[in-house]
Amino acid sequence: MSTRSPQGPIAGTPAARVSGLSIALHGTPLLADAALTLEPGRVHAVTGPSGAGKTTLLHALLGSLPPGARVTAGTVEVLGHDVLALPPERLRRLRRHDLAFVGQDPGSGLNPRMRVARLITETAADRARASVPELLRQVRLPADEQLERRRPAALSGGQQRRVALARALARRPAVLLLDEPTAGLDPALRDGIADLLRELAARDGIAIALSSHDPAFVARCADRVLELRPATPPAPVPPAPQPRKVQAARTGDPGDPGPVLTVRALGAHTGSGRARRAVLTGLDLDLRPGTLTGVTGPSGCGKTTLIRTLAGLHPADTGTITLHGEPLHTSHLRRRRDQRRRLQLVPQNPLGALNPAHTVGATLARPLKLHFALDARARAERVAELLTLVGLPPAFAARHPHELSGGQRQRVSVARALAAEPDVLLCDEVTSALDPATAAGLLALLGELRTDRGLAVVLVTHDLPLVAEHADHVLALDRPLPHPLVSAAGP
Repeated sequence: MSTRSPQGPIAGTPAARVSGLSIALHGTPLLADAALTLEPGRVHAVTGPSGAGKTTLLHALLGSLPPGARVTAGTVEVLGHDVLALPPERLRRLRRHDLAFVGQDPGSGLNPRMRVARLITETAADRARASVPELLRQVRLPADEQLERRRPAALSGGQQRRVALARALARRPAVLLLDEPTAGLDPALRDGIADLLRELAARDGIAIALSSHDPAFVARCADRVLELRPATPPAPVPPAPQPRKVQAARTGDPGDPGPVLTVRALGAHTGSGRARRAVLTGLDLDLRPGTLTGVTGPSGCGKTTLIRTLAGLHPADTGTITLHGEPLHTSHLRRRRDQRRRLQLVPQNPLGALNPAHTVGATLARPLKLHFALDARARAERVAELLTLVGLPPAFAARHPHELSGGQRQRVSVARALAAEPDVLLCDEVTSALDPATAAGLLALLGELRTDRGLAVVLVTHDLPLVAEHADHVLALDRPLPHPLVSAAGP
């Protein structure tokens, strides 16, 4: 059993209780009449569609509300304290000793200059006794790949998520709050994390609350489930405008458009020194207009490295990339503006990629200013069209990223990429933070764009049924290296 601070839960009493909680942001309800009781030794899941208030509820338990938000009704009590009324110093002490939170974008909370070992021991309850290898083993990270010597940039999204979880566990919290903890993880790791959470709750008496869109994960680990519904009916979204038809550049026989993007003998690594590790070797890939290529494989096998390398954001060790038959420099800084426009990336963690100081409208207008000669009125109309395309009301143009749910931020990130009217769209786990209905709608949109614009899509995902239903080609990356990877060149 882990040692509890004096503020820890008393045996037989709830660790936290939310009663009739309603929260509004600038008059718009975010959460309505929510009730939740967290018991030590139990795992509690919060489910519901994107925008239902799952993240807001977890932040309320943490004593942290979005800027401009206020409680309109109800109470939140954690370990005997009204966390929404605690003075700042006492709230900081409570979080330091007894509360741990891992958000949807855990990578943004990891200091990029620190190595994994220091990140984990930095907040440990007992630094002298904190075992980094043991904590890494608990969160299903390999002990033989020098992970503790790496910095966050050398980790995959799934590895960053598990390092953040190990960092939280090192604090030995009484209450552990997790926002979409399995986003970006393959099914085997998802099940491993589910078993770990049940084990931690039962063994150490931790009260765990998590949000998730994954019914299999919830069924495997949760003792209690709270399903939230949107506090207000979703704002009506006008019928999606027809995607603009743009003739893609074509080569060769008119009957065979040929590949829009060609990759040959691509190699890349992560880390440096003793932590250096090859993740891509000898990769061949052809992307043809109108096709969707699914990229699958276990966490850490190089999926994100692949699409970041294609986008020019990760250095390649070997190989060539050509776009419409023209050589493409491996660094985006050395690519022409029109080449950067034609190849767009939707990252796995949109919160870290969206400027918090800019409204959604300003974010979507930026690529329109950069690539197209549109006046202010035309840009505003196009922003409204883009929001409608991804299933968001045009009024969301006035919101900032912190005023959106994780799924809504992901759709804004997709809209920003589409604003450039690319020929190739690189999507990194874009459905992991979306509920099934929203994910299906997004894939339907990409299907229309593939048909009408000849858009070539690369989709990194762990959702194998989704790949089976939508992908024209599948590239399966395996963990063992340095064996050559199977070529994904299309027929």
